[in-house]
Amino acid sequence: MQTPPINVAIVGNGMATRVFHAPYIAATPSLHLAAVVARQPDAVIPAGAARRGDIAAVLADPAIAVVVIATPSDTHAALAAQALRAGKHVVAEKPLALSLDEARGLARLAQKQERLLVAFHNRRWDSDFLAVHQAIEAGRIGRVVHFESHFDRFRPQVRDRWREQAGPGAGVWFDLGPHLVDQALALFGMPLGVSADIAALRDGTGAASADDWANVVLRYPDRRVVLHAGMCVAGGSPRFIVHGTQGTLIKRSFDPQESQSVAGLRPGDADWGIDPDPLQLIDGTGAETQLPAPRGCQQHFYAALAQALRGEGPPPNSIDELLAVHAVIEAAQISAREGRVVDPSLL
Repeated sequence: MQTPPINVAIVGNGMATRVFHAPYIAATPSLHLAAVVARQPDAVIPAGAARRGDIAAVLADPAIAVVVIATPSDTHAALAAQALRAGKHVVAEKPLALSLDEARGLARLAQKQERLLVAFHNRRWDSDFLAVHQAIEAGRIGRVVHFESHFDRFRPQVRDRWREQAGPGAGVWFDLGPHLVDQALALFGMPLGVSADIAALRDGTGAASADDWANVVLRYPDRRVVLHAGMCVAGGSPRFIVHGTQGTLIKRSFDPQESQSVAGLRPGDADWGIDPDPLQLIDGTGAETQLPAPRGCQQHFYAALAQALRGEGPPPNSIDELLAVHAVIEAAQISAREGRVVDPSLL
């Protein structure tokens, strides 16, 4: 007898729902998007899902097993706590919470309720990261001594969006930092120290604007990891620059999946996840080799979630991994504010 799909509800009907969550859930046969919480009566809802006007209707529905929180950052923790108390498994957009203590409280609640709590760290399945990860694991450049990860854009004008206005959960470090940190920790584990500079540098920024530039250094005994995000980078920077004892890796372009989804492509389409930009390998003699980038597959996040819900594998990220990301995020904030190196393990 075929096992019925697991019902999922998404809270929020913005870009993250349309571009990431709804298409990836639809691409996972063992999951079913049953409902989307959208306040607007005329909101366009993904096919097959019902519109719900508030989260209470979703939490009261015993058929819903998983709740995805895809709302502004300052609401994630409270909504996740509501869902956990209602006995639902939770997927939360990053950042899960606005502080490490808040994230720890959610982790304790999830363990008490015996429910899964995962953050939507979909960038582990980006083609650019997969290419660099595989090359490092294969020893193509020896021991890594310098790892540089950029999430740069050219948006020189401050827009009237909650992410760009000063307030809890706003700013480029809260928005992009979790992706950068999660990828770095997946490769190298927890650093011994974090030093950071975080600022608002665009024209028109001030007390009413959120940070739009971040440069964060993770310190390890035998390497340095530089995480950078900026909004005034015309032409972009290489996505990754990695130096090792036997060579260098350069990945210039971003993974294509977000732009593909915006354009209407979906997982399973012929071109989905195909990255035409190869990984450049430069050896100690200066010789260059082009390594094809693996196919991006962010939909694997939800495939892993479904397996975990059925007891067939680990979740896409563990509680310990989730808290480690928050510890580094907070260590960087403290470092930028106080001008000192911060050990995230002591927070």
